[in-house]
Parts: sequence; structure tokens; C-alpha cells
Amino acid sequence: MLSHEATQGRAIPREFGKRALDVAISVPAIVVLAPIFMALWIAIRLDSPGPAVFRQRRIGRDEEPFDCFKFRTLCHKADENVHREAIRRVWANEPLSDDPDAPYKLTDDPRVTRVGRLLRRFSLDELPQLFNVLRGEMSIVGPRPAIPYELEYFRDWHHKRHVVRPGITGICQVRGRGRLRPEVTLEMDVEYAMNWTLWTDLKLIALTFPAVLRGRGAR
Repeated sequence: MLSHEATQGRAIPREFGKRALDVAISVPAIVVLAPIFMALWIAIRLDSPGPAVFRQRRIGRDEEPFDCFKFRTLCHKADENVHREAIRRVWANEPLSDDPDAPYKLTDDPRVTRVGRLLRRFSLDELPQLFNVLRGEMSIVGPRPAIPYELEYFRDWHHKRHVVRPGITGICQVRGRGRLRPEVTLEMDVEYAMNWTLWTDLKLIALTFPAVLRGRGAR
């Protein structure tokens, strides 16, 4: 059996490689996508009152909270209790929608703006998180960052998902998104957190593009 020191020694190059991959992707992506950032910023501001980008408190690696950046898809100052109630219903195994591609998504949420629906369908609202990646708070690949009140429903072993940085994309985004029950999502997250490799990350990045274009489970 490997000692703790030996295990840590093997993990350091892997962690360095993951961080290098994050920087190598996020920096050019921010530069190349700058015109799209500007176009989306303008579209959001013209569509509804309020800021185009907002910060939301999320849970990061080792359960440290951080401010996650997103393009705004809801009406300004939308009632957070709507989402809290949706989380409660999902954990009670109550579908939120009749859509077979997104039974665990609020597909008819009246808080979502017109531009917001388009952003959500193709996950464009997540693009500002490239800055979270650059800041070291997130990774390109990892479990989606949880909202603090979601942790109320976690079992003890679910917290293992937080041994890695949360990601913009990940195994759940590729395999199902809104079609998956929360228990299944967390099981996948823990599986990734315990067994990830750089090769796994590269495969998930490649699979993200067709998943986003299909838009299944994202509405």
C-alpha cells in the first residue's frame, strides 16, 4: 500500500496538469469569445432591466464558498424561493416538468427572460465562469458548483465531490443534465472526483460540444 506521502507525490503532477489545462483553455477562450461576450451583454441589457452578469454564492473545493459568475437569465431580483422549492420537490422525487428531456428542470419558470431561455438552452449563461477558472476557483471539468442550501440534502458521502474544484462542464452535463435525478447526479460527481484523470477531462471536454448543441435536458 502506498504511503500518504507517496500518494500526495503522485497527485501533485496530476493537479499541476489539470491547472495547466484550465489556464491553457480559459485564457484563449476569453480572448476569442470576447465579441460573443459583448453581444450577449448587450442582448441581455436590451431584453430586461438589471445587470447582464451576476454573482451567485456557490460551494467550491473543500467546501469553500466563492462567487460564481453567470450571465443573467432570470428577471432582476427574481424570487430565490422558487428554486429552493424546486430543489425540495426534486429530492422528494417529484418531476418539475412534463418534458421527457428535462423532468428535473423548471422548463416553464416564469422568471426566465426571453434571452435567458436561449442562453440556458445552449449553456451560454455559463461562459463568464471562464473567469472563475482563470482565478482558480473552478476548473473546466468538474462537478457543477452547488448552491449552499442544496447541501442540506447531501448524505455524508456526497461531500466527497468537493475534493476537486467545481467545473463548467462534467460527466453529468455530458450524460444527462436535467434528465438525471439528484442522487444519480451526485453519485456521478463522486465517481469523477475520486477517479478523474487528464484523459478523462479531455474526453469530457470533447463530448461537451455535441451535448450542448443537442440542448437536451437544458431547457
